[in-house]
Amino acid sequence: MSHLPRRIAHVAIRGYQLTLSGLIGRQCRHMPSCSEYTDEAIQKYGFWPGGWMGFARICRCGPFGTSGIDNVPETLPEGSGWYKPWAYGRWRGVNAPPISCDSVEPDGG
Repeated sequence: MSHLPRRIAHVAIRGYQLTLSGLIGRQCRHMPSCSEYTDEAIQKYGFWPGGWMGFARICRCGPFGTSGIDNVPETLPEGSGWYKPWAYGRWRGVNAPPISCDSVEPDGG
């Protein structure tokens, strides 16, 4: 029973991806897309926290919002809780993977 909201959300998001998304056009400014991000967040953290994470992401996806790589966080944000759902979302910036230059060899100059 506790997985029912997650399953319903997944079916609704998938339905959007297969129907309306194609009609509206794929204009998401992030990777993964906002619908993929929301689905992953809900599957990973549950309907309430994941839904708020997805809502915050959609709010950042406007013309003056963020863009680029933005993955679902590995852990829930510190200080978040069911009683303050806005704390689940990241309202600014992106969660991009760190850039590593370990594979580049320094010049022997």
